[in-house]
Amino acid sequence: MDRGQSAELSMRPLRSLSLTGALTLALAALSFGALMIGPYALSPAEIVASLFGQGAEQADIVIWNIRLPRIFAALLVGGALAAAGASYQALFRNPLVSPDILGVSAGAGLGAVIGIFLSLPVAAIQLAAFLGGLGAVALVMLVAASIRNTDRTLSLVLTGIVIGALAGAATSLLKVLADPYDQLPAITFWLLGSLATITSDDVWPVIPAVAIGLVPLFLLRWRINVLSLGDEEARSLGVDAARTRLIVIVAATLVTASATAIAGVVGWVGLVIPHIARMLTGPGFGRLLPVSFIIGAGYMLIVDTLARTIAATEVPLGILTAIIGAPFFVWLLARGRSGWT
Repeated sequence: MDRGQSAELSMRPLRSLSLTGALTLALAALSFGALMIGPYALSPAEIVASLFGQGAEQADIVIWNIRLPRIFAALLVGGALAAAGASYQALFRNPLVSPDILGVSAGAGLGAVIGIFLSLPVAAIQLAAFLGGLGAVALVMLVAASIRNTDRTLSLVLTGIVIGALAGAATSLLKVLADPYDQLPAITFWLLGSLATITSDDVWPVIPAVAIGLVPLFLLRWRINVLSLGDEEARSLGVDAARTRLIVIVAATLVTASATAIAGVVGWVGLVIPHIARMLTGPGFGRLLPVSFIIGAGYMLIVDTLARTIAATEVPLGILTAIIGAPFFVWLLARGRSGWT
């Protein structure tokens, strides 16, 4: 290695830190801007006064009871889905993988639909969605483990597709049986994704679950990098591929199920955002994970702000993420595989 290459390698951590810092500042600016925008417009002075406990009563209600919980939820959901997407793509060595590849979104959707069909309270519906996502992935892993003489990764992906299809069919059946005037609109709106009714009580229980999922992903960043080289190379470097894969799947599924439980089914975030982050940081998972989380958080905040402001009736998040994400992904396909690595 010559002196120039050595200097380049030594500068990478500094550049990564600078990029993360710049993105964090941009995220803070976006959050402040989102506080200002809405049917009840707020000036920067009103926001600052309210944050320091000196605001007007109406401004305090809007900021603390409505906008701050929703903004925080958008940041959490977007960051969680993007981080999970980056983890799945690195684990399966496939840029087309998204957080719902193992049926977690379909399972969470089915759990929530069952809760709505049974007329359960909101907290119980969120819990049902969370358990549905985890249950679907657990079933996928059990079925895949019973399949012999087949590549482990291929078995997981194909089983995930099958379980996801079954969960989708069950969801469709419940939509047919649901009350068309009460339950069906709620089911449809939830499956399209929304943060319209979010409160601080909905957000706080999700934070520990997302944190528990993200911590092992960050701690295993070196092993995840090694796994991207293949199982044989991982074993030669002393990495237990099967154990690491299990931990990553469980952690990423926990993160995805937690986000889906409060926001509904929101697609494209975990598929597209890791590609953007990879263009900025390269494939190294230690840099990719935090950058994916920050960009995903900002992206979801922008989408949610548009959802509540562009029309008199709130637009579901899943519609906007598809409208934005699909053309961008077509552009990625047009660029070719060189844009994914």
